[in-house]
Amino acid sequence: MRAITIERYGGPEVAQLRGDVPVPAPLAGQVLVQVVCAGVNFMDIHTRQGKYRQSRTYPPRLPCTLGMEGAGVVLALGEGVTHLAVGDRVAWCIAWGSYAQYACVPAFQAARIPDAIGFDLAAAAMFQGSTAHYLVDDVARLGPGQSCLVHAGSGSIGQLLIQMAKRLGATVFATASTPEKRAVAAQRGADQTLAYDNGGFADAVRAATGGRGVDVVFDSLGQATLRDSFRAARTRGLIVNYGNVSGSVTDLDPMELGEAGSLLLTRPRLADHMTDAATIQRRADAVFSAIAAGALTIDRAAPCTLDDVHLVHARIEAREQVGKSVVWIDEGLR
Repeated sequence: MRAITIERYGGPEVAQLRGDVPVPAPLAGQVLVQVVCAGVNFMDIHTRQGKYRQSRTYPPRLPCTLGMEGAGVVLALGEGVTHLAVGDRVAWCIAWGSYAQYACVPAFQAARIPDAIGFDLAAAAMFQGSTAHYLVDDVARLGPGQSCLVHAGSGSIGQLLIQMAKRLGATVFATASTPEKRAVAAQRGADQTLAYDNGGFADAVRAATGGRGVDVVFDSLGQATLRDSFRAARTRGLIVNYGNVSGSVTDLDPMELGEAGSLLLTRPRLADHMTDAATIQRRADAVFSAIAAGALTIDRAAPCTLDDVHLVHARIEAREQVGKSVVWIDEGLR
């Protein structure tokens, strides 16, 4: 089969599109899926760079096939799989191997796709949709009358956080680096959009909330914003640091949280909120039903094929990507 694999960590040059990769066979608890579409994510770049090489949460080890999100059709069941059937349309995330024509996926991670959702939309929505869902519903537990700040509001997850928070009745502030990106965040429902302004966003949030600050800050950037995120939060507010795109904060003294107003700081990971089939299907159902009802919009970039995935990776690394890219693996099912 065709697949994009890596045998060492490094830059784009280590990702090789091969046509001689053996089709895998499902082990116990797995399903073999004919991959129709794969989502393209920053985690794919992190995998290639080796950032998960020592991770206990995320399992890819060399050599491996890239791609941690996909959608397709179940072709075969491994021993012990009873809740799925051959022919089921499924989507998954944080299970590697989707940049290929066939992939073996842990059965508990494969969620059924409703007929109203196409493979491309499912592959675009599964990872970011599940992430936004657990952050808003499980971690922040947002509701009417609350407020939040969403960094990178034009990003794939940022856009979904804005929409989900607004659906729950929260007031949403969002940051983005350019006027064009701030316009995207506003289009998705942000009540006020802000430039980062070297941390000036925190002063703007304070001013807009009468000096109080927001209940929750969703910070995917890390080093460049985290300490100013503390300033944007209310006393006993919650800081959700779910990414480190700008680098990790390695010198944080817990006393800083106390000085900033007895803040709560959490660094959650999706894998710890996707531990069983029922939870994964529940999150997928919530995302897919909202999309089908027109209540949730997934901003998508132009689709691509395995031959030009490297170009999409380059755009993502250069922070030039707006919208989610999907790779069509099997265009016969398009």
